[in-house]
Amino acid sequence: MYKIKEFIDRYNKITILSHLRPDGDTIGTALGIYNILKENNKSVEIVCADRDIPIYLDFLPNFSKIKSKIDFDNSLIICCDGGDTKLFGFDLTNKDILNIDHHKTNTYYGKINIVKPKCASASQVAFDIFKREFKLNKNSVLCFYVGLVSDTKYFTTNSVTKEVFDVSSDMIAYDIDISQVAYNLNQRKTLSSIRVLGEALNTLELHLDGKISTMNITQQNIKKAGAKYSDFVGVVDYGLSLATVQISILFIELNGIVRISLRSKKDIDISALAISYGGGGHKNSAGFEMRIDNIEIFKKNLIKKIMKMELIYEKKKKNL
Repeated sequence: MYKIKEFIDRYNKITILSHLRPDGDTIGTALGIYNILKENNKSVEIVCADRDIPIYLDFLPNFSKIKSKIDFDNSLIICCDGGDTKLFGFDLTNKDILNIDHHKTNTYYGKINIVKPKCASASQVAFDIFKREFKLNKNSVLCFYVGLVSDTKYFTTNSVTKEVFDVSSDMIAYDIDISQVAYNLNQRKTLSSIRVLGEALNTLELHLDGKISTMNITQQNIKKAGAKYSDFVGVVDYGLSLATVQISILFIELNGIVRISLRSKKDIDISALAISYGGGGHKNSAGFEMRIDNIEIFKKNLIKKIMKMELIYEKKKKNL
C-alpha cells in the first residue's frame, strides 16, 4: 500500500506537472491533485510547459493557476499522465518524482511509481490513491471526473469496465455538476477546430480495402484555419468511425516535425507500433512525432510496417 501523504509531507514545496500537448486527463489529474493539496495548506504550484491548453477546460477550479514555468527549487515533482519525463518539457534529472499514470508504456521514472494500466485514466489512478489518505473536496473530484470522461470519450472506449462505471458513480456522489462537464467538453468547440476538421476530412484516404484510413493536416491548413494543436483533438477518431476501418492515422505538420496520431478498434494493439518510432500510448490510442521529409513515402512505409507486425489481417475482420 502506498503511503502518499507521508511521502508528500517530507517536502516543503510541490510542483505538479501536466504533459505537453495537454488533454483533459493530464489537466484534470493535475488540477485535482492541486486542489487537494491546496486544501491541505501545502505550498504547491501547477505547471504545463505548453501554453496551448484547451480553453474548454477553463471552467475547472484553479485553471487560472496553471503556469508555464517551474518557480520552486528542490520541490517534489508530481508527474500526471506521462509515460516518460521527456513528455513534460522540463529537465527532471535528479528530481524526486511521484509518477502517476495509466500507460502500459510507462518507463517507471519516479522515486515512487503509481502506474495502473488497467485504469481508464490517470485521474482514476489519482482519485483512488488520494481518497485513501486525504479528504477530497468537490473541486478536486470535478477535475478527476473530467479526466475520466475525457480519456474514455464519455465511456465509449475499450478501456471502460464495470470498475470504471463504479468509480464514476463514486465521483458523482460528491455532487459535482455533470451537466456542466458535458456542456464544456462537448459544446464549446472553437471555429478554428471545425475549420481544420473540414480540411482534414478533405484528405481522407482508405488503404488495404478500407482497413486503414489516413488524413493529413498541413501547416497551410493550420494557418488557414487559425488553428492551435488543441483544435486537433478528436480529428483522428473520424477516420476510425468508418465501419471498415481498423486503424486510423492522422499526420499533423508542426514546425519542422510531424505528429502522428494512431487509433485502433477492439483487439488491435497499436502501442508497440508507436513505441517502435519512439512514441507510446495505449492499446487503442497511441502516437509519436518525428522529422519526416516526405509524408507520402513515410505513409507507405508505415502501412507496410503495420502489415509486417500483422496488426491488420482478414481474421480480425469478424471481430470488428
